Amino acid sequence: MGELVVRLDDPRDADIRVLLGEHLAFARRHSPPEDVHALDIAELTAGNVSFFSIRQGGELVGVGAVKQLDEGHAELKSMHTAEAARQRGVGRTMLDHLLGVARSRGCERVSLETGSMAAFAPARALYASAGFERCEPFAQYRPSPNSVFMTLELDGPARPDAVDTACG
Repeated sequence: MGELVVRLDDPRDADIRVLLGEHLAFARRHSPPEDVHALDIAELTAGNVSFFSIRQGGELVGVGAVKQLDEGHAELKSMHTAEAARQRGVGRTMLDHLLGVARSRGCERVSLETGSMAAFAPARALYASAGFERCEPFAQYRPSPNSVFMTLELDGPARPDAVDTACG
């Protein structure tokens, strides 16, 4: 199959747009419109967002992003694994990379929003296994029975391979 390779990437690339479309379709299938918080392409190319792809043997198998909320707080966005690549460590590899990026920026905390429905249970389990804990809504979010908010206090140095030199 080949090694999983994470890299800074352009969400406007054709194969990435397809996977982001699947991500959005999944969110819309399982969440009411007011609780679909996926970023669009323009938001994923904003200066405070670093977008990454993960490939295996050259094939796109996942995506994820880090959105800088303030100097010490980042948010995970647009994490999605292609359906055919699930249960192969793609999500964990991306999560570890994104946390390394946040650490390299000096972030003290990383937060996220995900769905409360059963379809999002694997995502919640992944985040919990990495130490994320439920929290109150943060940034622009409002309380919703359809959303679960989670946060992780960061400690320790960044992994050298996760340094993101293209972000600010």
